Amino acid sequence: MPAISQKKEKTENMFDGIAGHYDFLNHFLSAGIDIIWRKKAINKIKPCHPKKILDIATGTADLAIEASSFPSVEITGLDLSEKMLEIGKKKIEKKKLQNTIQLQKGDAENLPFEDNSFDAVMVAFGVRNFENLKKGLSEMNRVLKPNGTLMILEFSKPSKFPIKQVYNLYFNSILPGLGKIISNHNSAYRYLPDTVARFPDGNKFLEILNDTGYKNCNHSPLTMGIASIYTGTK
Repeated sequence: MPAISQKKEKTENMFDGIAGHYDFLNHFLSAGIDIIWRKKAINKIKPCHPKKILDIATGTADLAIEASSFPSVEITGLDLSEKMLEIGKKKIEKKKLQNTIQLQKGDAENLPFEDNSFDAVMVAFGVRNFENLKKGLSEMNRVLKPNGTLMILEFSKPSKFPIKQVYNLYFNSILPGLGKIISNHNSAYRYLPDTVARFPDGNKFLEILNDTGYKNCNHSPLTMGIASIYTGTK
C-alpha cells in the first residue's frame, strides 16, 4: 500500500484507539438505530444481484456481514485501521463467513484493485473521513463494473425544527462526552460531529457524485434526516 499522509495516519491511529469500544458505542449512542440503517442500506443493493461487493471503510465489518445474506456473494472489506479489521475478522470467524468475506488493510483513495472489478461498492459512515472526497469517489467508480451500483450510508444534518435543535444538542454536546467516558479517547467523538458538520450532504453530495462519473444518483433521508442513503450507478 502506498505511503499514507499524516492526516490519514492520524485517522488510522484514532480508530485503532477506539476499536475495542467501537461496536458498543455505535449501537449505544444511536439507540440501535444504526442497525436498522444498515439493513435499509443493504436493501438498496439487492436489485442489482451483486456477486462481488467491495465494502470500503469496513471497520469491524458490520455492513459486510449484513450483505453476506446475498446468494453466492464474495465481499471484500477494506479499512485503514488494523485494529478495527482484527475485530471484524473475529466476528466473521464467529459467524463462519470466512469463505464469503475477506478483509484487508487499504486506502480508499488508492484502491488496490483492477478496473471494473465489482458489481457493487458500498460505504457506511466512511466517506466523510476521506482526505480527498472526489478522489475516493473516482476510485470507487474505477473499480465498479459498468452499470455497477454505488451505495453510501452517511450522517446528514437535519434541517427541520425541532429535530435540528435536538440533534445539534445531542451530537455536539452529549455524544462527545459519553464517547470520551466510555472509550477513554479524548478526541474521537469530538471528531465525529466535526466531520459531519463539514460533509456536503443532501443535494450537494449528489452533485459531487454526478461530477465524479455516477448516473441515476438519488438519496433517501433516514430518521428525520439524521442519516441518508445515497445511490448511483457507473
